Amino acid sequence: MDPVSMGLLTALAGGAGGELGRQAWTALGELVRRPFRRGGAVDPEGSAPEGSGEAELARLARDPGDAAAARALSSALSRRAAADAEFEERLRRWDEAARRVSLTGGDVHNSISGGTFSAPVIQGRDFTGTTFGTPPADG
Repeated sequence: MDPVSMGLLTALAGGAGGELGRQAWTALGELVRRPFRRGGAVDPEGSAPEGSGEAELARLARDPGDAAAARALSSALSRRAAADAEFEERLRRWDEAARRVSLTGGDVHNSISGGTFSAPVIQGRDFTGTTFGTPPADG
């Protein structure tokens, strides 16, 4: 598996992506805290053996702008994925879902003032396929 993007990790740790970003960061924490498995067996040393990624996750959570912390977490996740097939699959699914979170600031600020409006006005973000008064184009 490719390493998890350091930019994605720092953005989510810093609160980017609003509620969905927070949920993605929480899900990563839950994944990292799952028992470490080697060869299908739970590691007998406990839930946070060295290399689990917990220490790196906590470090990045404390300082989301720390590029070294993001690099360390990405590396820890990659090493753990190489040693734990179940973790690798779960991390791959987490990564795919987390990459779909908009990290560009989901806040929408619309304003209309003055004038008279005689047609529909839509306020929001990221509209596609919207038509008014005409049927949508075929195709």
